[in-house]
Amino acid sequence: MGTIIPSFGSREMARSDPFSQLQREVDRLFGEFSRGMPALGWPFAGEGALTPSIDVSETDQSLELTAELPGVEEKDIDVTLSNNLLTIKAEKKAEKESKDKTYHLVERSYGAVRRTISVPFDADPDKVEARFDKGVLKVTLPKPPGAAKKERSIKIKAA
Repeated sequence: MGTIIPSFGSREMARSDPFSQLQREVDRLFGEFSRGMPALGWPFAGEGALTPSIDVSETDQSLELTAELPGVEEKDIDVTLSNNLLTIKAEKKAEKESKDKTYHLVERSYGAVRRTISVPFDADPDKVEARFDKGVLKVTLPKPPGAAKKERSIKIKAA
């Protein structure tokens, strides 16, 4: 693991400098702490679960959710809609091949991922579509008739 702090001067000077020694010790501690943690691409969602990054967008006709699921196969993805909650579950399985290998660094993460979002209208589960291509899941939830955006301007009063 490299350091994020630039060094100036000779190596001999850096070895005797107390700040350089402190820098090396902090780098070592962070290196030990981060061993075995999942890669930054899927941050912790609590209780060991991982959560995929998503984008949610809306058009006049539908709500669209796009989720990044790198390394996941289509057969390992489950999308459900229940009580206006859309849930994506997936599992990224570890490769078990380790014949005669000694790993020096492991940053790739494996395990179950889960993400639930609230849908702001009563979507018809039979009309929801999901597509998966190149590690990206796209879910489209058509809006029912009458689910027009209810919006009005609110006047702000001085305090």
